[in-house]
Amino acid sequence: MTFEEKALKAIVDRLSETIAMARGDAPADLRLENCRIINVFSGEILDGDIVVSGGRIVGFGPLPAREVQDMHGMYAAPGLIDAHVHIESSMTCPAQFAAAVLPRGTTTVVADPHEIANVMGTAGIAYMLDTSADLPANIHFTLSSCVPATSMETSGAVIGPAEIAEWISNDRIPALAEMMNFPGVLFRDPEVLQKIAVATAAGKPIDGHSPGLSGSDLTAYIAAGIRSDHECVSLSEAREKLRQGMFILVREGSGAKNARTLMPLVGPDTWHRMMWCTDDRNPHDLVQEGSIDVLLRMAVSMGVSPITAIRMGTLVPATYFGLNHVGAIAPGRQADLVFFRDLESFAPEEVYWKGRRVAAGGTLEPTVSYAQPDVPPFTMHIEAEQLDFRVQATAGSHIRVIEIVPDQIVTRAGIDDACVQEGLLISDVRRDLLKLAVIERHGRTGTKAVAFVRGFGLRSGALASSVAHDSHNVIVVGASDTDMQAAVTAIRDMGGGIVVVNEGRILERLALPIAGLMSTRPVREIAERLTHLVQASRSLGCPLNDPFMTLSFLALPVIPELKLTDMGLVDVGRFEIVPLQYG
Repeated sequence: MTFEEKALKAIVDRLSETIAMARGDAPADLRLENCRIINVFSGEILDGDIVVSGGRIVGFGPLPAREVQDMHGMYAAPGLIDAHVHIESSMTCPAQFAAAVLPRGTTTVVADPHEIANVMGTAGIAYMLDTSADLPANIHFTLSSCVPATSMETSGAVIGPAEIAEWISNDRIPALAEMMNFPGVLFRDPEVLQKIAVATAAGKPIDGHSPGLSGSDLTAYIAAGIRSDHECVSLSEAREKLRQGMFILVREGSGAKNARTLMPLVGPDTWHRMMWCTDDRNPHDLVQEGSIDVLLRMAVSMGVSPITAIRMGTLVPATYFGLNHVGAIAPGRQADLVFFRDLESFAPEEVYWKGRRVAAGGTLEPTVSYAQPDVPPFTMHIEAEQLDFRVQATAGSHIRVIEIVPDQIVTRAGIDDACVQEGLLISDVRRDLLKLAVIERHGRTGTKAVAFVRGFGLRSGALASSVAHDSHNVIVVGASDTDMQAAVTAIRDMGGGIVVVNEGRILERLALPIAGLMSTRPVREIAERLTHLVQASRSLGCPLNDPFMTLSFLALPVIPELKLTDMGLVDVGRFEIVPLQYG
């Protein structure tokens, strides 16, 4: 018998066994009895038993099974699906991320490894795929489409059409990730269009990212094959995109919270084109609030029916991404199940993955274990000359200033008098005018740029991080050059991370040795460490609720108005690099 014949026989044998168990002619592995089953196809809640074998649902009712579990009338829903998330934002590895979201009922995530891809390229994507392959969860990755995000920064790698073509057919890559470069689509950039063409030819959907796009530009963007958007910030924007055929991902992240604004769009005629996502969710929010379950609670509290909320977190994303083995409690589907006592609090009592209980009472089962991943190669390549933050003053007496907007990732562009000492531009803590620097850390160019920022309020010391969207160079803000140098040196020596320094002494630190973005430590432990970092920054005078999130987005040159990359100050509106000194 040939290999192909053996494989075919195995499929036939498995089908025969499944049919026998579905008809009650042979015992299944498990029967979960006394369930209130939420049917996402019909919208009904049906009393009955769920019968499982080989990790899949094989039938319903009082069929014979080797093990029987009484669920005491709890509601049974399909395992929840996060339709768009960056695991790196949790600052921990896929294994620890899964450990955090599984007890919350999220059994499937569709993640965009955009952050690690900007550091390590396709090697980073391979790392995420490899280290999540054997977890008790379904971890899928869309293929990052915009690495780097712009040409005005130095990333650690470039992913072009050739790399897209090489990876797009991977079974665990269901889509091309968010096409952030919508200007490249509209102006018909050949490389951008080639990426879209590769995904289209492979039959994979293309996720969108088009904040504020409207009118004929939106029509052109959608006509190129872009099928979804998670960046809607107003009801009118979401409605326009929905009307033109886009799937709308309703986002409730840590930095961007749009769910309450968009919730009125959810209705009987729209839910089948809408889904939930978290995008970027930090460790604090994961620990204190949860994952997709947060959106279920919010939706029901705002008048959305519980079944509709569950459909948007299960059936819709499964259908959109072609993940037809999950997303419903139905014959042949994977037995990923979450049990609730009520459909308002959505507090998961028990969570099953492939018919195996993986969490109960909000914690992982003791039997759930996984290997901690190896840390990839060192990615912090910073030379001594990059730690010189001196800036010579020119004849002009004014400088451009990045002005922080509290609790937002947008900034304002200001002009102020320079503070000059011995011919050098320096920080002026009396006016909250602090020096800011971005240092290329990928070992590609050795570049750095220095500017000034207002809003951090430091009286002394420095804050630094290797989490700096999207290229993730090292970013540092400080009241003195010496503390800025000490902070960047500490980041380099840790292999990446976040640090608070004062008078040359490290007050608090968090090591992120996985590409300078993630740790192997549990999410709860990372959240505690971040709390200490925020407290340390406040002791130096910083008033911001999350200074490190604010710091991380100051290097992203696609978010208005003024940002800093390793190449210089970027006027986002003009989409060009501008000089620091003005006039």
